[in-house]
Amino acid sequence: MKAELLKRLFKAIATSDTEAIDKLTYLVIEEERSKGHTLLADQLENIQKKSQKEKPASNSKPAYLVSENLQALSELPTSKRFNLPLVTLLPREKLRHHMVLPDAVEKRFQRIEREYAARDRLAHHGLRYRQKILLYGSPGCGKTLGAERLAWNTGLPLLKVRFDAMVSSFLGETASNLRLVFDKASEEPCLLFLDECDSIAKSREDTQEVGEIKRVVNTFLQILDEYESSSGLLVAATNLNKSLDTALWRRFDDLIEVPLPGEQELEFILKQTLSAIEVGSINWSRIIKQMSGFSAAQAVRVAQDAAKRAILEREELVIQEHLEEAIEEIKIY
Repeated sequence: MKAELLKRLFKAIATSDTEAIDKLTYLVIEEERSKGHTLLADQLENIQKKSQKEKPASNSKPAYLVSENLQALSELPTSKRFNLPLVTLLPREKLRHHMVLPDAVEKRFQRIEREYAARDRLAHHGLRYRQKILLYGSPGCGKTLGAERLAWNTGLPLLKVRFDAMVSSFLGETASNLRLVFDKASEEPCLLFLDECDSIAKSREDTQEVGEIKRVVNTFLQILDEYESSSGLLVAATNLNKSLDTALWRRFDDLIEVPLPGEQELEFILKQTLSAIEVGSINWSRIIKQMSGFSAAQAVRVAQDAAKRAILEREELVIQEHLEEAIEEIKIY
């Protein structure tokens, strides 16, 4: 912790300035999180939340937090023509961060997180941490979850690009919106998430695409070349990796294919999702064979649908039949 921050905190404690204490403890937590000490930051945050719950209701949320949140939202980039927000800020408490991955893929995610935590030490030796990541794979395999997990474990706020607002039919406006977003991401540490990035990165060799789309791809490639965040991450995701422009791939520091779950991962996802309800005698090997080729999202849905059936039938016990019915229903679609 910085000496000046420590002195301010002790002075606030000595004078019983509760508002200053709240603000300074918040700064301490964010400082530890920026250093990559996420476990310590989470523990301190839990202590702070517990303390705030014990205070009178009028003091339950410090005024500075409200003003900072409103200020952050007001500063998000907007399209010039329609004044629509170009990104969405995902609150930390809504980030999902538990992933079930094969060991090889898990290690690659951990490597990104470790490099981010050690970015200052790497810079001291003239090395740069992996900051531009491309996640690709089948729908529902966990690419969005991967971005949220990286934001959670690095402590970075997650800004998700809204392509519905960014892509415009007006000449040059899409490229202009794209630059606005990247300029904002360069100002403050954040994880900028471009989900379904193929909408602005399709192959320029595709004869069915109009000239404007090709100009957007050129702009995107140029921005990626120029993008040098001092302490942020850029994560792009796509289901249509074969449709991406070939020049895009080498612009990223890491390319990670998020695979469909294997048998072990499927069983773990089912059991984890059903952990809050009682489960009867299940032939797991039979269930897993019926789910061959299922994505992680589909596995979660199977478990959730089975749990709902059990509760609605007032049994509150998930049985083989519930799971098999849920599996068959998903296969229909």
